[in-house]
Amino acid sequence: MEDLGSRRLTLGRFLADVAARHGERPALRFEGRTWSYRDLERESRALARGLVGAGVVKGARVALWMGNRPEWIASAFAVGMLGAVLVPVNTFAGREERDHVLRHGDAAWLLLQAELLRHRFADELAADHPGIASAQPGALRCPALPQLRGAFALGADAARGAIEPWAAMPRHGAGVAEELLDALVAEVEPSDDAMVVYTSGTTAHAKGVVHLQRTPVLQALRFAELLRYAPGERVFTTYPFFWTAGIAMAIGATLAAGGCLLLQESFEAGAALELIERERATCVHAWPHQHQALGEHPGAASRDLSSVRKVDFATPLARLAGLEADVYGTGGSYGLSETFTIASMLPADAPLALRRETHGRALPGMELRIVDPESGAALPAGQAGEIAVRGATAMRGYHKVARERVFDPDGWLRTHDGGSLDAEGFLHWTGRLSNLIKTGGANVSPVELERALAGHPDLEVAIPVGVPHPTLGEIVVLCAVPLEGRRVDEAGLRSFLRERLAAYKVPRRVLAFAAAELAFTGNRKVQLEPLRRLAQERLAAERAEVEGFRYGAG
Repeated sequence: MEDLGSRRLTLGRFLADVAARHGERPALRFEGRTWSYRDLERESRALARGLVGAGVVKGARVALWMGNRPEWIASAFAVGMLGAVLVPVNTFAGREERDHVLRHGDAAWLLLQAELLRHRFADELAADHPGIASAQPGALRCPALPQLRGAFALGADAARGAIEPWAAMPRHGAGVAEELLDALVAEVEPSDDAMVVYTSGTTAHAKGVVHLQRTPVLQALRFAELLRYAPGERVFTTYPFFWTAGIAMAIGATLAAGGCLLLQESFEAGAALELIERERATCVHAWPHQHQALGEHPGAASRDLSSVRKVDFATPLARLAGLEADVYGTGGSYGLSETFTIASMLPADAPLALRRETHGRALPGMELRIVDPESGAALPAGQAGEIAVRGATAMRGYHKVARERVFDPDGWLRTHDGGSLDAEGFLHWTGRLSNLIKTGGANVSPVELERALAGHPDLEVAIPVGVPHPTLGEIVVLCAVPLEGRRVDEAGLRSFLRERLAAYKVPRRVLAFAAAELAFTGNRKVQLEPLRRLAQERLAAERAEVEGFRYGAG
């Protein structure tokens, strides 16, 4: 296991180490092209020199807004080499969320993809902030994004004000010597800030989780070991790189093991199956609803997926690959964005009973404690309460939030998750204690939805709840009470929210209720658990179908 005190635990040194170890071995495959480990190192260093030439210094915030492609990975390492701070931007984000991340994250530079699917990121940004199109590169002055000075756009043919084409990066780096870059890499420490990862919580806006340089490297090494990756592993994943699972479990673990990451810019089941077959993937990780889409695709049965040996046995893909026994799975784990994914985990090949019944033990350098949700007092083994964590991969804090508002005096982070620890130290997670909704691997804040609907002309009450779903975990359901004389227009409300929120935050269903159907507390707040049950009963009565699951079907 890793040395927690090692000075090698920085992104720049990690890339240098894996490139020296694996050299010309394939590291990435994307659209028919292979990037070796040396290619990735060279490209990352070239981008780092370009950033230095553009004016990026240690501690500067660099936002990254791209799909799952090699340039995302090279850019992230380039930023890390310099000791600058990476701010990943959700490619599903709406305009308001995008601007919140750029503004709140203090992004000084933006690396973006000009176009992704139906999105025109560069055009949208320039349209929303006209000053960008008229500014000089490196000299942007935009009050709405006050720290932002310029951007580089992958896929852009020419400069557009403060947005320069990707091809301009080498020109900026032409005068930056390799020796200077080496000196900059040498000044980065494992304790320096590395990333601000935005994640939804119980607040209206996504929170910026600040992680140190050592954290993604530690988690890469841990995942490579726990997932039993071997040199030459060929890993396909749908996990987006703008969240910690994509960074640690996909990028980091694959590179740490000497494997090859098979990239699909955005998920599409048919193309994914073709990629898995053609590239002889040995390992597949995806969110439950994406696994379902892979298994239900009309062409799935005709694909030769026999190369896949590492995949959760409960997925349709395991059966299509011909796996006959449950000897591999990642369910015996627990973590959150604030711990850069895992805080506890069993090896993926641990005995089935252990993987089914527990969520692993605390990883080296990490501590778990169960506390009373009200008083914060530690509880004994076997007693259920709230999970608290601290240790080597716990976040430094939330960006722009005082530490004492986040951690208790002893440094424990309260997770708002329920669970217990048994006498042998195994964690048993039981679910969320807060109102946060987790759908398809992503967090959705009810407060954010409520704020987006504030002042809607048709609604008296609008409360989002999470309703259980077998593949998504939960679905977002909006329970709405119309104003007198108005009605609840489900399609209209979903369309209204699509213009304001990322697609995965838009409720799958909008259900209309009368005020008399809602249960209230003594101070006239709606009781959420009865409302959640009521929503689930309504879906069952309708026999509503959501992502292949029919409620009320027994």
